[in-house]
Amino acid sequence: MSGFAPEVIERFHREGWWIDQSFAQRVAELAAGDGEAFVTATERFTWREYDEVSSAWASALLDLGLEPGARVAVQLPDGPAVHAAFVAVEKAGLVTVGIGHRAGQREIDHLLGLTGARTMITNEAPAADLDHVVLVPSAPSVGDGSLVVDGVTVHPSPVADWPGLHPDELWLLNSTSGTTGLPKCVMHNQNRWVYFNHLAVLSGGLNGDDRFLSALPAPFGFGIWTAHATPLLLGAPTVVVDRFNAGAVLDLIERERVTVLSAVSTQFIMLLNEQAERPRDTSSLRALYTGGEAVPYERAAEFERETGAAVLQFYGSNETGALSYTSFESSRDRRLRSAGVVIPEMEVRLLDPETGAEVTGQGQPACRGPAMCLGYWGDEAANAQLYTSDGWMLMGDIVTIDDEGELKVVGRTSDFIIRGGKNISAPAVEEEIGTHPAVAMVAAVAVPDPVFGERVAAYVELKPGATLDLDELVAHLKERGVSKEWFPERFVVVDSLPRSSGGKVAKGDLREDAKTRFA
Repeated sequence: MSGFAPEVIERFHREGWWIDQSFAQRVAELAAGDGEAFVTATERFTWREYDEVSSAWASALLDLGLEPGARVAVQLPDGPAVHAAFVAVEKAGLVTVGIGHRAGQREIDHLLGLTGARTMITNEAPAADLDHVVLVPSAPSVGDGSLVVDGVTVHPSPVADWPGLHPDELWLLNSTSGTTGLPKCVMHNQNRWVYFNHLAVLSGGLNGDDRFLSALPAPFGFGIWTAHATPLLLGAPTVVVDRFNAGAVLDLIERERVTVLSAVSTQFIMLLNEQAERPRDTSSLRALYTGGEAVPYERAAEFERETGAAVLQFYGSNETGALSYTSFESSRDRRLRSAGVVIPEMEVRLLDPETGAEVTGQGQPACRGPAMCLGYWGDEAANAQLYTSDGWMLMGDIVTIDDEGELKVVGRTSDFIIRGGKNISAPAVEEEIGTHPAVAMVAAVAVPDPVFGERVAAYVELKPGATLDLDELVAHLKERGVSKEWFPERFVVVDSLPRSSGGKVAKGDLREDAKTRFA
């Protein structure tokens, strides 16, 4: 199993990046007050309810007699229940396996088999073969406290003295939100997110008076820090939706006077499109956190103009945490045209993706610091690809870093379209196509070609009532002075681009479609 050496852990504590208070202990601390922990369209869930419900559910888990550290799968829609389940598993001294609510049965079976999880907390009877099933209500604050455990209704009493986990220990296994193949399981301790919270506070001046809205699914890295970790550490309420819907999110921003929004690029673009159709009052917003992919400049600038909120981002992954970030102190150009400045504690360096040699200027980033995960669970081959031979963790991107430490994403190592020997950045092509007034969302992928090797294919969602064909799009790109190599040569209008569990566009699905569609 991968992780940090004892002397590294000791240094992180000594330098103040990691702490000894667990998330469950922090929930109990906040339960002494009467503040709200989570808000949905129909429910308000207090810190006291959070503590009591999670303790009762922990009691039910302890009654099952599971071994300390046993893995417990949690598959619930976003809302108070999924967070209460995470804390319940922690209180019982067990490890959560976070499974996306929309995961298919093949993915569920894979994750259960990989992690050895034989117990599941869910709100619907699962199809998987398990030893124990704990059925919980989706709205725990309005239930009668009962649970259905292995088909029997029980009324567990809250456990007062739970085994718990130390924030250095393995706490969560969540799947990568990759766009191809079966997912890998990333190992998390809580302290990596404690450090991430430190960065978030620096970036956005976040505090307990903020009201958060996280549009990201809780099991995934972005959703963990924006809904489970940072609001808890700050003692601030979080507005959550069980499934992303642009209209519902905007309604909640207006109703709850949300100050901090977290959404990936595809989501904030959908919010902009919805806002254009029916405007809501978003004047309370002061920050949008996005990232995890190249952020389209013009749509981000439009978001700032429309809402008055600053668009901020961390550059990193579920595995690495953050390597760089932007803040209110960053210039507008840096915030919207780069991923900010590298973080000193993460010791970022650049490598040649082919040879692994250290380079300057442009390359594949590697890091070593307190925001990193503990590696992949049960997959030494994947860990061998994640880490360099000397223990640095790799990103799957190509970036540039200038003399001032400013980092810019050029594209993913697997997200280049190579046409006639020329590398074309798919995110760059997407940003240009996205400037057409008819385009709501776009994804660019490679189409195999016997002459050029690959050509550019554009899959496009259009705005309501709009029309667009390939000739019109190319004329628009010519007018913008875009290089001809970037012009899409294949063009598909779709009702909706496919999404992965983490909310990003599932480019693997589009690549497979392109292979058959244009064969």
